[in-house]
Amino acid sequence: MEMKNISKSFGKVVALNGVDFYVRENEVVGLVGDNGAGKSTLVNILAGLHAQDSGEIYVKGRLVTKHTVKKARELGIEAAYQTRSLVENQTLWRNVFIGREITDRIGFLKIGTQKMLTDDVMRQMGFKGAGLSSDAIVGTMSGGEQQGAIIARALYFKSDLVILDEPTRALSITESDKVLDDIRGLKKKGRACIFITHNIYHVYPVADRFVILDRGEVKAEFENRDVSLENVIDRLRAIAR
Repeated sequence: MEMKNISKSFGKVVALNGVDFYVRENEVVGLVGDNGAGKSTLVNILAGLHAQDSGEIYVKGRLVTKHTVKKARELGIEAAYQTRSLVENQTLWRNVFIGREITDRIGFLKIGTQKMLTDDVMRQMGFKGAGLSSDAIVGTMSGGEQQGAIIARALYFKSDLVILDEPTRALSITESDKVLDDIRGLKKKGRACIFITHNIYHVYPVADRFVILDRGEVKAEFENRDVSLENVIDRLRAIAR
């Protein structure tokens, strides 16, 4: 996926100014920046929630026009947001298939099939607890388990690119480690991932490459193999000055 010269304003506020951003096949990209840097706006455009004012989006080399959430999903892009990705008072299986329910020929839900498939994909991800059946209410699940469910949904629908918005925010160390393992699992299955965060400590262990946004512009980009965590922190401090 490649985004070229993307700009977006909301009234007089310039959210993005000529941003170039790309994700290679089977790559985890850490999209890092403070609040207001433009991270969410950039991925909202990629996910079809917003339209850019100018610039182009290419997926697998093809120009994307009239982009929408539905089209993004058809192109293999799955976005998971902090507060809008799961319905907490609904069961796990309903959340996995929400908006993409499996029905029979006359339109009735195939509930048993959806439950079975949900249990299967959760087992594939290593969720073995008795309380994590397809009938579990999402609101009773831990933060790490909920992030795992979001990733499981992306895996089931064979998404090529998964966008995770602050997936480790407010999680315990143990839960954060589980989410990082799930992201590694995505990579092992050949998927790509954008990990959005304002905290470099959260993304450094899993990212192949880092892109630093600040006030709507890309300020730095580097491969994980070329920099230490301390190097990245120094660059972030210099950008913030």
